[in-house]
Amino acid sequence: MLSENIKTRRKAKGLSQEELALRLHVVRQTISKWEQGLSVPDADLLLALSQALDTPVSDLLGETLPQPEAPDLQELSQRLEAINLQLARGKASRRKGAHLAFLILCFLFLLGFVLLAALGGNPALSWDYSDPETAVAGTILHGVQWVYVRAFPFLFAASAL
Repeated sequence: MLSENIKTRRKAKGLSQEELALRLHVVRQTISKWEQGLSVPDADLLLALSQALDTPVSDLLGETLPQPEAPDLQELSQRLEAINLQLARGKASRRKGAHLAFLILCFLFLLGFVLLAALGGNPALSWDYSDPETAVAGTILHGVQWVYVRAFPFLFAASAL
């Protein structure tokens, strides 16, 4: 019972005898003897063994554990299909959100063009630039309009994608 449970848990955990021996600070042959039923671990090593295998001591000392079954191929393919479907939906949702954000941005830029046209072009052209504060404000306004007019066609084209 103990020997079979140690072997089953070790293999389920994906450990070799050597790796388990390193964790317990014993030699590989000791693990082999435990698994063959030629000897048993003492109380301290049994506690360390249960911690290394992430299983209670009572499970190691109890009835023989059944071999873990490999997942059914059909069940596995259904799970993978469900995961792929969730990922595809998430990607489509993110793309829709980005598309909507671009459309809103284009609408705002178009609204800005309408406001510029309603103002009669660039109002900063008629300002008196002898005052330094007015000169800075006019330069900033002209720069914003310049970037605005050149960026709009690219944003509009990107929103159509």
